[in-house]
Amino acid sequence: MPRFEFELNGAVRGVDDDGATPLLWILRDTLGLTGTKYGCGEGFCGACTVIEDGSAVRACQVTLAAAAGRRYTTIEGLSADGSHPCQVAWVEEGVAQCGYCQPGMILEIAALLARDPHPSPAAIDRALSDHLCRCGSYPRLRRAATRAADKGGKK
Repeated sequence: MPRFEFELNGAVRGVDDDGATPLLWILRDTLGLTGTKYGCGEGFCGACTVIEDGSAVRACQVTLAAAAGRRYTTIEGLSADGSHPCQVAWVEEGVAQCGYCQPGMILEIAALLARDPHPSPAAIDRALSDHLCRCGSYPRLRRAATRAADKGGKK
C-alpha cells in the first residue's frame, strides 16, 4: 500500500491505505477520530464536515489520495478543551439535542468565521443550508453562530 501524508489537527499523519478510501473512514476507523460522523455517504447531509486548508468540506467525498499534502481540522482538533468560540456558543445556546450533526455544523461555522468574522444572517443561513439536522435545532444553530461571531469567532 502506498503511504499518504497530510496534516491533521496540527500534526503530520502518515497512513498506509488504498488511495481511493474516503477520508471519513481514515479519520474514524484508522485514526480513531469518531467526532466526524457518517451520515449519508453522498456529501449531502454535512455530518462528516471537516476543515480542509481553511474551507469546510465533506470528508466522505475526499479520497485519501486527494487528502495528501493538505491540512485538516476535525472537531477533536478545533480545541482540545472545548474553548473555541463556536463550541462555547453551542453550549451556551443549548443547540444539541441528539448532537449527531453538531460537529459538522460547528466546523462549518468555524470555517465561515475564519474568513468572515462578522457574517450576516444570510451568510450564516447559506453556510448551514446544506446541513441536515433531524432534531430541527436550526433557530438555536443560527443564534449560536451569531454568538460565536460576537465572541471573536476564532481562537
